Amino acid sequence: MPVTAFSGREQTVSLWNGTLDLTVKIQGSGPPLVYLHPAGGLIWDSVLDGLSKQYTVYAPEHPGTSADHTAIYKVETWTELMLIYEQLLRELKLDRPVIMGQSYGGMMAADLAAMFPDRVGKLIVLDPIGLWRDDAPIPLMRLVSAMPPQIPAMLFHDPGCDGARSLFTPSPDPEVNVKGGAAFVWALGCTGKFFWPIADHGLSRRLHRIVAPTLIVWGRQDALVPVAYADDFRKGIARSRLALIDDCGHIPQLEKPGETLAQIREFVAH
Repeated sequence: MPVTAFSGREQTVSLWNGTLDLTVKIQGSGPPLVYLHPAGGLIWDSVLDGLSKQYTVYAPEHPGTSADHTAIYKVETWTELMLIYEQLLRELKLDRPVIMGQSYGGMMAADLAAMFPDRVGKLIVLDPIGLWRDDAPIPLMRLVSAMPPQIPAMLFHDPGCDGARSLFTPSPDPEVNVKGGAAFVWALGCTGKFFWPIADHGLSRRLHRIVAPTLIVWGRQDALVPVAYADDFRKGIARSRLALIDDCGHIPQLEKPGETLAQIREFVAH
């Protein structure tokens, strides 16, 4: 299934002058690959699991989305968030790792590579937010205000695919469903502090600073972040290439995990 069980370990890293603890899930062995999760929180999927067979995958949980729900109050601005994640790379002693991010995490990954170009070895972004075009608006308000049955069609080209079912099929345990729903809403609140109402922190004016070889993966039928943005990222990042995945929406690692993993492996290996 596209959503799989995490079988690694967790590490808590003290950051921001000792005021903020960040939880990092770590699995695998080999060169480091850092994964920055989307707005709804960290989900361990088959692509991360597959990458952990060749790489040590580090997946930090955004401030506030792990055990310490108050951590989000300790980060005031987007610039502070970027500084915190750069410090995380140093504390983990990761030398120019691969940085990979999806959606909101893709925006984070791209801006880390722009603000700290010497800290990133390679960059992978999957359907990232972070840019804005008046002719292709991103319907974030419609997503966060949608009723649960409406969400799959906004994130998946095929709402009945395995990835959508693994993400949205309710548990037979009502308590698990309540806790999961609450965690999702809180994660959107923690990340929404930096993407609401329009996630534009000036990234378009910094993309030229990215020097890392970059892979841009995009679902051709993305209904949330239109594919027009894929070319904007490609044009803005000098050493980039674009991989469009057909019959795929906003979350390629869940809707087309095999193709997504193949693209990532081929890029990182060369």
